[in-house]
Amino acid sequence: DDGRNNKEQRSRTMKAIPSRDTSPERLLRRELRRRGLLGYRVAPKSIVGTPDIAYLRPRLAVFVDGCFWHGCPLHCRMPASNLEYWPGKIARNLQRDQRVTAALESQGWVVLRIWEHELKQDLTDVVNRIQDVLKRPC
Repeated sequence: DDGRNNKEQRSRTMKAIPSRDTSPERLLRRELRRRGLLGYRVAPKSIVGTPDIAYLRPRLAVFVDGCFWHGCPLHCRMPASNLEYWPGKIARNLQRDQRVTAALESQGWVVLRIWEHELKQDLTDVVNRIQDVLKRPC
């Protein structure tokens, strides 16, 4: 075995990871509905960066950033294999996140980036942060 089978299997595994409707996103949407914070759009392609959740009128874009894919300083651990690939990939993701946030903010959007671990640790606090933005006058 020259490692190709492992690489192909890993590639299939990584491609199977959803980029939309992830468990953390569904958890957040369920709690937003429970709290009556309705009126959001899910992954609207018309908005720069395709936020996971967007409230159009108050211009609030919410991104649920996975700890691995978005380089969480607390939880991102680089895989032991393919070391020439992963650090650059995560760095490019971070740069894209920064560009998207800057572009949206320049268009008058409030951008909330929520770490996956924040949803698991304190969902109430995350939803309160969203609610605080929604309470602001437009």
